[in-house]
Amino acid sequence: MYEQKYIDREKSWLAFNARVLQEAADNTVPLLDRLRFVGIFSNNLDEFFRVRYAAIRRLSLSGISGEKYLGGISAHQLIKDITEIVIQQQSESLRILGNIEAELEAENIFIINETQITPKQECFLKDFYTQKLSPELVTIILNDLAVFPILKDTLGYLAVRLELKNDEVRYALIEIPKNINRFVVLPSEDEKQYVILIDDVIRFKLKNIFNIFDYKTVSAHMIKITRDAQLDIDSDLSKSMLEKIASSVKDRRIGEPVRFIYDSLIEDDTLRFFLDKMKIVETDSIIPGGRYHNRRDYMSFPNLGRYDLLYKPNEPLPVPGLSLDGSILEKISKKDYLVHAPYQSFSYLTKFLREAALDPKVTSIKITLYRLAKNSQIISSLINAAKNGKRVVVQIELQARFDEASNISYAEQMQTEGIELIFGIKGLKVHSKICVIERMEEGKNRRYGFISTGNFNESTAKIYTDVTLLTCHQGILKDTSKIFEFFDINYRVHRYKHLIVSPHYTRTKFIKLIDREILHALAGRKTHIKLKMNSLSDFKMIDKLYEASNAGVKIQLQVRGICSLIPGIPGMSENIEAISIVDNYLEHSRVYIFGNAGLTEVYISSADFMTRNLDGRVEVTCPIYDLEIKKELIDNFNIAWKGNVKVRYHSYKLDNKYKPKNHHAPFRAQFETYKYYQNKIAVLDEVPQKVN
Repeated sequence: MYEQKYIDREKSWLAFNARVLQEAADNTVPLLDRLRFVGIFSNNLDEFFRVRYAAIRRLSLSGISGEKYLGGISAHQLIKDITEIVIQQQSESLRILGNIEAELEAENIFIINETQITPKQECFLKDFYTQKLSPELVTIILNDLAVFPILKDTLGYLAVRLELKNDEVRYALIEIPKNINRFVVLPSEDEKQYVILIDDVIRFKLKNIFNIFDYKTVSAHMIKITRDAQLDIDSDLSKSMLEKIASSVKDRRIGEPVRFIYDSLIEDDTLRFFLDKMKIVETDSIIPGGRYHNRRDYMSFPNLGRYDLLYKPNEPLPVPGLSLDGSILEKISKKDYLVHAPYQSFSYLTKFLREAALDPKVTSIKITLYRLAKNSQIISSLINAAKNGKRVVVQIELQARFDEASNISYAEQMQTEGIELIFGIKGLKVHSKICVIERMEEGKNRRYGFISTGNFNESTAKIYTDVTLLTCHQGILKDTSKIFEFFDINYRVHRYKHLIVSPHYTRTKFIKLIDREILHALAGRKTHIKLKMNSLSDFKMIDKLYEASNAGVKIQLQVRGICSLIPGIPGMSENIEAISIVDNYLEHSRVYIFGNAGLTEVYISSADFMTRNLDGRVEVTCPIYDLEIKKELIDNFNIAWKGNVKVRYHSYKLDNKYKPKNHHAPFRAQFETYKYYQNKIAVLDEVPQKVN
């Protein structure tokens, strides 16, 4: 038996982020998209430190070893291991960014600093600084302050050192503005395009900023802090949940520091000054870096009109048989439909809600909301429905990590419009993606609705792969209505005939489904399990999959992110294969397929195989009954499994080894999935409709 039974989830997550960084290094990826992957890598790392690293740090400071919760490693040792891995990854990301910038120069795109500004650019920047940048700058002289200012973990700062002519040293802090694009596009010269970061514009103007000081030298180096993002929600019964969350989000800005990154060229005395004043100690994660931090901003790097250096966007395809022009409810009344974004248009969901908002026969709309777009069409449709006299009930998750402030704003907006709001259940996040409407037809109440693997968010639907079932199945939707009853009266545990609902039933149901495959295998019947999810870290579920493997069940796992299961180990997991696909789209759908001796069952879900999803959240898993949709989801899984481009193996080595092409032609799963849907339209001989 192999000694190690699980991969630590934090190290597995860091291996996932290394796969993102691989995309930034891949010269087959368009150059400007490679910059985007650098930004995604950095943004992911920020969130990791704010959430997961912060949780382990709290565990370590509590004096608990944490080995029981961390798969056999102590919290103290894990913190050390994470810091080492991150330092290496940060170094690699700087190397990759340098290579990208060199390749951009070959395309006549130059990212310059303050020492490379031409006279023409200087004239442009003088006006830019005066008109736009200077009014936004916050500059603080630090030496004489009684209280050191609170640094926000969403911002970058320049730590300034002034050496005066009398040899006195003064320190200052400049906050890099967040509401100005960090990349300034300069006038082109000789058919060359130039970009400069705001950081360097500030460095260029240091003399202007500090001209009241009689100094010999001035320097500015970037620093960045990451804080614990845990929300501490008070128990004051006089406050509404809205007030409590709003207060907690505000308090998050003074959370404990968990990571400090600095320019490795910063002066020793300047570094010591900031570490002392911010009370950052050696046990915190102190990481030397390059000249620039907050590299998540590269997600918004200007395209400069160079669309040849970006992935060619695929237009979302129509769903065969489903029109955006006619009545969508009428179509759903006859059969189920599946919408697979971004290959197909998310507009079908907003069309569904817009139609329900206007339909005189619709009496109510109930929906759960987790993460929403900046200017949400979903919210607009719900407000429209309320104005048309419909009863609109919205369960909005105020604790959706890093979207709390946005959701609070939307909640206040909906309350003003008379929408009934449900703010969740104490101790449980609501992560399910469900909607049900009630419509009076011939004197009877009939339900329509949709159940999804992803958020009802038009923006992320362009880059996240998710599937949504549009259905009029009265049994499924009766169960969906029961979930909203549970939100209202959550001491009553409902029974469901069709849906699998966390926290009460998901774990036990999936264990039963796996046990059934084990019995089929032991009886010599054909059996298999195919699971697609974002993360697999629950030890009990992993043990059950090991048990199935040992019984002879063939198991295929597509796990984009964390995979604590170790596949392919004789005597433990020899019948399990596990892959991860990281490509232009973010693989986000959860699809669970059980062979059942030829009577295949297929489910879509909002839940991963993580303890929090199984036991600590309200999640919904929905069976697929329509044979055509069932086949489509199986086809999708098999297309991805056949892929040999952008596919990595999960293994105990965490080495992100690519799946080999061998003698096979390149097969890129996301491209082939788009072709699959194109072929479905062609086979049905339908003229593609224009999708909004």
